Amino acid sequence: MDTKYLDLLAKRFDSEEKVVTEIINLEAILNLPKGTEHFVSDLHGEYQAFQHVLRNGSGRVKEKIRDLFKDKWSEKEINEFATLVYYPKEKLQLKRNDFDNEEELHQWYTEIIEHMIELISYASSKYTRSKLRKTLPSQFVYIIEELLYKTDEFTNKKHYYTKIIQQIISLGQAEKLIIGLAYTTQKLVVDHLHVVGDIYDRGPEPDKIMDTLINYHSVDIQWGNHDVLWLGAFAGSKVCLANIIRISARYDNLDIIEDVYGINLRPLLNLAEKYYDDNPAFRPKTDSDDKLSDQERTQITKIHQAIAMIQFKLESPIIKRRPYFDMSERLLLEKMDYDKNEITIYGKTYPLENSCFATVNREKPDQLLEEEEQVMDKLLFSVQQSEKLARHMKFLMKKGSLYLKYNGNLLIHGCIPLDEKGNMEKMVIENKSYAGRNLLDVFEYYLRHAFAHPEQTDDLATDMVWYLWSGEYSSLFGKREMTTFERYFIKDKQSHKEIKNRYYHLRENEETCRKILMEFDLDPDQGHIINGHTPVKEIDGENPIKANGKMIVIDGGFSKAYQSTTGIAGYTLLFNSYGMQLVAHKKFNSKEEVLRNGTDVLSVKRLVDKELERKKVLETNIGEELLQEVCMLNSLMEYRYMK
Repeated sequence: MDTKYLDLLAKRFDSEEKVVTEIINLEAILNLPKGTEHFVSDLHGEYQAFQHVLRNGSGRVKEKIRDLFKDKWSEKEINEFATLVYYPKEKLQLKRNDFDNEEELHQWYTEIIEHMIELISYASSKYTRSKLRKTLPSQFVYIIEELLYKTDEFTNKKHYYTKIIQQIISLGQAEKLIIGLAYTTQKLVVDHLHVVGDIYDRGPEPDKIMDTLINYHSVDIQWGNHDVLWLGAFAGSKVCLANIIRISARYDNLDIIEDVYGINLRPLLNLAEKYYDDNPAFRPKTDSDDKLSDQERTQITKIHQAIAMIQFKLESPIIKRRPYFDMSERLLLEKMDYDKNEITIYGKTYPLENSCFATVNREKPDQLLEEEEQVMDKLLFSVQQSEKLARHMKFLMKKGSLYLKYNGNLLIHGCIPLDEKGNMEKMVIENKSYAGRNLLDVFEYYLRHAFAHPEQTDDLATDMVWYLWSGEYSSLFGKREMTTFERYFIKDKQSHKEIKNRYYHLRENEETCRKILMEFDLDPDQGHIINGHTPVKEIDGENPIKANGKMIVIDGGFSKAYQSTTGIAGYTLLFNSYGMQLVAHKKFNSKEEVLRNGTDVLSVKRLVDKELERKKVLETNIGEELLQEVCMLNSLMEYRYMK
């Protein structure tokens, strides 16, 4: 090894004893059971449902409670305690009303603290003391460690431990301690969180999901197509920006744009009021509980039309300047007969309905009005000046990637484009051919380049970000074309059909999945592909576990917009030292219902894979890093202390 590096390392480990101690510590950690990984996907702004899944660890919290207290407690008591761990602040507020006097309340505090300490001791059994210490609430670390590591309890120290708890209660700190212990438990049952794409769009609170992830103890993100759309908008792509506003208008979520991220929509509204009227195809999709006034609905409908037409115009120049995108069939504004109000696509002519083409120049259909250009310039400036959006997008870039190889598995939101024979499909970009892993790597390169240069708004990098949203060979889209225009203006639903890449058919085949795993240098005997993006229609009998367990699809419909077609409210996946379990979730109604009834939203867990031998840290990504550290420390021993 480089002696300069070893000299630097020696400054940290400045004695033989320190080096030896660290080597022993790391070697011991390598033989601990691996931590639990938690996989979620396609959250689509559904913050409340996501929060619940995060707090209960997809059932891991209740499993731990049941394992520990099943011989002492009824199912009702288990549910009651689990709810306290999920929502400690809210549950404590409710419980205060259950007691006639302060003495009863203090006795309950004592019992709950003891139970919480038991639970933490059990949940932390596969972690080192130093790792556990980092998860504890900082103001109570010393006290909790004293209670966790009780010794000589029944003789010399019995009154000592009793007095600790009594003093906590008498000083009014009991609830703070219980809350801290509950959050510690949530951290302990899940070691690492994977978000397999699509945090944004459709649902009402993606910003709160982002804030949660920023504060989460260990997380990575595999970008989804909707996430890339937001990254592209912040990176300077006006067509991506038009898309995120259009989708927000479609799902009545413009307050995310305007109120949450502070992006001024007034210029767009003024444009919309000038050129557009009410139009049934552009009315917002709302939950039955949402109450919009007629004026609000009409305003959103007009904004929706205005931004959709800007989007269609902005797409055309990209298609023309990037012929290798092979998207000339999507030059739809040029394929229209404006007098007859019809369009010809792939040789078939369709009548148009719900037309709103007042701003289209028939001679130059892709030409923006001067007013439209000014609106987009103002919107882009507002987007790139949003401090909150900048914080969220930078975190998304820092923790995100198009795919991830983690503990032998391949995590990817969308697909690996394949041809009909299952070979990696090739795409030519700037006269170079890319396929498989190389294609995804070049996509990610352009996305990162666009993000690093937000002042460039129509270069190849920003064009490529839009291609990731809608291109045939995009790993995030995976369809021949996006038929947004057709869904608005053509009644014949055959024109709406989006033909999927062969991947979505071939991923049912084990051999195809093994080939993909090998493409990413993963062991096809041990590895799995973990996918999101396409909702699994469990209601129709579709199985999320495919290809003899090699493919696991975990988009089951967190988004309320999908739940009527999936029949469930999302899948999550757990991978601990014993193997993998898939968890299906019922519809999440409200936190208040959980607090009131103690009910959860989990259905039957399915065993995906059972380890023949319990998996250790040694066999994980973290294990590889620790082995490298051990190697370095051994080199330091030879270099400095064993001469």
